[in-house]
Amino acid sequence: MRNSEVIRQWNLLRALEAARHGATVKQLSKDLEVTTRTIWRDMEALQAVGFPLFSEKDGRETRWRLNGVPFKGLADLGISFVELCSLFMGRAMVSSMAGAPFGSALAAMCHKLERTLPDKMRLFLDRLPALIEAKGGATKKSDAKTHDEHVGKLLEASLHRRVCVMRYHSASRNRTKDYTVHPYRVVHAHGGLYLLAWVPEYAEVRTFAIERIKRVSLQEQTFVLQAELPADAFAHSLGVNRGKPERIIVLFAPRIAGYVRERTWHKSQQLEDLPDGRVRMTLNVCADAALKTWVLGFGAFAKVEAPSSLAEEILAQLEQARDAYAPRLELAIARNIFTVDQPRLPGIGSRRAS
Repeated sequence: MRNSEVIRQWNLLRALEAARHGATVKQLSKDLEVTTRTIWRDMEALQAVGFPLFSEKDGRETRWRLNGVPFKGLADLGISFVELCSLFMGRAMVSSMAGAPFGSALAAMCHKLERTLPDKMRLFLDRLPALIEAKGGATKKSDAKTHDEHVGKLLEASLHRRVCVMRYHSASRNRTKDYTVHPYRVVHAHGGLYLLAWVPEYAEVRTFAIERIKRVSLQEQTFVLQAELPADAFAHSLGVNRGKPERIIVLFAPRIAGYVRERTWHKSQQLEDLPDGRVRMTLNVCADAALKTWVLGFGAFAKVEAPSSLAEEILAQLEQARDAYAPRLELAIARNIFTVDQPRLPGIGSRRAS
């Protein structure tokens, strides 16, 4: 089956499910911009693999419908037919969460739901993932068994508000330290899990990367919440920071202006198109490492206009990066000058006359 046919037939299924009172072949033909003959052929093909299409008379017209909950058990779950099929086709997206302890459980749930589909239907739906690929981002490495045990304990501590004692390695400070914490929430972000916990020693909520926790134990002692967390724990960061937001202005060159415009980098962003083709972006985020890495990722095509302190930090990092390359460049230039300008000595770089 050609790719265009698979996509067209999937769109036909979605159109039938969306049609509350059913749809005529003529109407489907118009909406999908194909001939009525194509609609008839597609419906026959879908029925042949098990999709529950049925028709009913409405005066002189025949309307077609899709039984939204065709299989036993789905009605109780409140899952529509197209939702079930979408979940089946989205297995790749679910598997991209394999770095989290919930990945295996989600995959098992998908597998159980898949078994409610007839074999021929699964073969048909298997064609769509070949056209829609999900590429996961970077995931954090950790010992799976230990990681899952730690997550389980932290979730229990958060639920029952139990104090925890944990040994944690700080990557930024390169040290390992014991902490007494009040676990508030576990957050999945940027390919890893993070613990937001109140630390009595510092009288504030801090963020811990769970894969860096060496050990954790639950105490009998319970705690009372000392701070309220927003629904979006990292709302003001491009990464996993809870710092104070400030007004950031970044200017992008015409070469990447289109790329910048077509994406939402942060919910606070505001874009301004300039006459010379550049685009100015204003953000209300914290100036953390994630923001700096993001700006530096655009290389020479992005320039921080404000605040000046952030622009100076970006410039300093660019100069440090240049210095890391400079010795090699100078050596390469020196070698090139020697090769080009140095006169050749007899017998060196040429064949000797016999």
